Amino acid sequence: MPNTTLPAHRIILLAVFVLVAALGVIAIITPAAIFPDASWGFQVLRSMQMGGAFNNLIKPSQQNIAQNTTEFISWWSPGQYLIPYFFKSVFGLNTGQAASVTTMFCQLLGLAGFYTFFKKVGFTPLISALSLAVIICQLVFFTPFIFYIGGETLLFAFTGWFLYGCLTFKQPGWKLMLFVLLSGWIGFICKSSFIWIYGVGLLFMWIQLSAGHTSAKSWLFKGFWIGIPALVSVVVISWLYLSKGINPSSNSGGFDLSLKAIAFPLASPILAGFSVDDLVNGFFFHTDTVILSPGWAMLILIVIAILSIALVYAICSSVPDKRYRTIIILFYGISLIFFGQAFMRKLDISYEARHFRIIGLMITPGTLYLFSQYKMVYRVVLGLCIGVIAFFTVKFYVEGSYGLRHYTAYGTSGIGQQFIDQQSLDYIKLLDDKHKDAIFVFFSPDLGLEIRHNRIITLEGLNKDINIDFDQYQHKGHAGPIYILMPHDYIGIRANVILKSFPGYKGFSLKELSDNYVLYFATEAR
Repeated sequence: MPNTTLPAHRIILLAVFVLVAALGVIAIITPAAIFPDASWGFQVLRSMQMGGAFNNLIKPSQQNIAQNTTEFISWWSPGQYLIPYFFKSVFGLNTGQAASVTTMFCQLLGLAGFYTFFKKVGFTPLISALSLAVIICQLVFFTPFIFYIGGETLLFAFTGWFLYGCLTFKQPGWKLMLFVLLSGWIGFICKSSFIWIYGVGLLFMWIQLSAGHTSAKSWLFKGFWIGIPALVSVVVISWLYLSKGINPSSNSGGFDLSLKAIAFPLASPILAGFSVDDLVNGFFFHTDTVILSPGWAMLILIVIAILSIALVYAICSSVPDKRYRTIIILFYGISLIFFGQAFMRKLDISYEARHFRIIGLMITPGTLYLFSQYKMVYRVVLGLCIGVIAFFTVKFYVEGSYGLRHYTAYGTSGIGQQFIDQQSLDYIKLLDDKHKDAIFVFFSPDLGLEIRHNRIITLEGLNKDINIDFDQYQHKGHAGPIYILMPHDYIGIRANVILKSFPGYKGFSLKELSDNYVLYFATEAR
């Protein structure tokens, strides 16, 4: 009688993909909230649907709000709103549902891509499948099902397949050139930070194609097959997109020759590969309650950096596949240079492990292979560490999912709104339906996505010390009724500062929408 038992790796793969699909269905039923970066992308899409040019944000002019001004948004890549728009158009979904479909599709596609890459680089199906199980235990993997994060998710979907492609070509030719050209464009559309991954991947391809050749002429010849299409790809990206607006590399905030600028990239394998930065709510960039003081954060970071170097060295000494060792060394080494200089130049790049996620993903199968060579006690320790990560990940998801169902407001966009309650959102919707010439002012970019018939202004929220550049807040002129939504605790000095930012209006009135939110409104010109 034939053995019909599925191999272990197929059972793991089936469990992983069924779980992710189930998470996606749940997210479609109760769509996620949204991160600010992706909110700005959807605001651009909103402007385009209202007749604006590609990737241009239309907003009331600060000099005269009766007029509009446009801004080409090159800070973020367009894929974070274009892919959801595709699903929205094809399936007739709202924005929240389309974002959830995008998340599910990208997570499944990304897992398939990295599984294929792991096998291509020499790992067994079992190690590759277990690597996917470890990847989905990470908090960063579950986050998109609670908060749509746009480019990070799209980048995960594409990167594994890109790396697989970098391993595929053995000889120069037109297929290689087409791959290099198109992968640059596709990756950038997913997320602009793909550029550094693109560069490292192409360097690896050049080394692989030139391996065995000693003459400089041969290396140069092979380099042309990669360099020419890569140059075309980058030039087109710069010409058509990056040069039209500001981006994280546009301005330097000075120079910072601090230890953390080097230690953070050095610690990236463990910070990103084992969710350490997420579990402590950030070493330096805090997404929630601060857990570590600056002193402790720096001390622990140095220890993690030393352990990360040791881990990468042990992996490269243990794993037999030369291609894997080469690609790990290249990515880890160049990430140190790329992000180290970016942090030192104080570019607008935050100290977050998500920027190094590719490092964490790539070391996963190597770490599992390394520990499989050790005694059982070490494997148990690794398993316990992964179990702890999974526990906090599940805790995050359960709490976040509960919050989406019971505390999050939903409007016409279908996006979970974090910064308004349902009662207040319903009233805003009534006002939007009533007027066609009003201006709504919010302190979060996602709230503007609920406005269908009127114009919006999005301002930065105010801290209690009100340490702001007033010029960034002031909007002159008058243009129909204005409605300014504020948290209830803004009443007082902060509200006065905001109202003075609209000198063209007088006679503001206050309406309490709920226990948590108020609405200031005016119609008369000063």
